[in-house]
Amino acid sequence: MAGYRKLGRTSNQRKALLRNQVTALLNNGKIRTTEAKAKEIRRIAEGLIALAVKEKDNYETVTVQAKVARKDKDGKRVKEDGKVVFDTVEKTIKKDNASRLHARRQMLKVLYAVTEIPADAAGRKAATKKVDLVDKLFTEIAPKYADRNGGYTRIVKIGQRKGDAAMEVLIELI
Repeated sequence: MAGYRKLGRTSNQRKALLRNQVTALLNNGKIRTTEAKAKEIRRIAEGLIALAVKEKDNYETVTVQAKVARKDKDGKRVKEDGKVVFDTVEKTIKKDNASRLHARRQMLKVLYAVTEIPADAAGRKAATKKVDLVDKLFTEIAPKYADRNGGYTRIVKIGQRKGDAAMEVLIELI
């Protein structure tokens, strides 16, 4: 007997479906799906959140020097003698420790890249922005659940779907 639900799909289709729905759940906070899918999504999502909670403070703050192109008042690069002028700037960055880096890479194996499109700029590619879901897990979601031992999601039954009478549920982050 399998330790998971097959959901009537081949393994690569099932993996893609679950990755897509886990990404949507963590990005939006809640999704509507069937009961069987929700129970599988819960297993994956809670594992990712538990990993983020465990590794949320496992980093060092480091000050580094970076070369940045000097810009004029219009935001264009300043050139002298045909070459771009660079200034040295000190930046403070978070440097992941080894276990947090490993956790980040484990999360990236599951989560898809998300592109957010603002409602007022629909149709313009330049207005889109990438959402870093792994960073969102570490900075927003993990601190919210730091004092909680599991049980990060809730499944609420909505009722039967009209077409095939499958039980529909709302899975959400608590």
